[in-house]
Amino acid sequence: MKSSNVFDNVPSGLPEEVSDSLLTANGVRIERIVSGGQASPEGFWYDQGEHEWVLLLKGSAGIQIEGEDSVRELTEGDYLLLPAHRRHRVAWTDASGETIWLAVFYR
Repeated sequence: MKSSNVFDNVPSGLPEEVSDSLLTANGVRIERIVSGGQASPEGFWYDQGEHEWVLLLKGSAGIQIEGEDSVRELTEGDYLLLPAHRRHRVAWTDASGETIWLAVFYR
């Protein structure tokens, strides 16, 4: 049995987002994602073949969902379900510290 803490070994001062796979089993993937001021490139949209449930553990971020007029602001404790092929992008993440996400991908 493996045990750890999602806040252990959190990198800081990142030039790019870092994703760590915590679990992959039976069509489910759980990742810890650490951001530090990053955003999706202009004009880029995620269009994933899997559903994504994301929980913001630390920091803050803005998610832009195609077809919505405003960016959804997420703060610590907020979660969001993005159905497969629901186009979205990261508009911004907190530049003053780490933003830590827990993302669950499933079919």
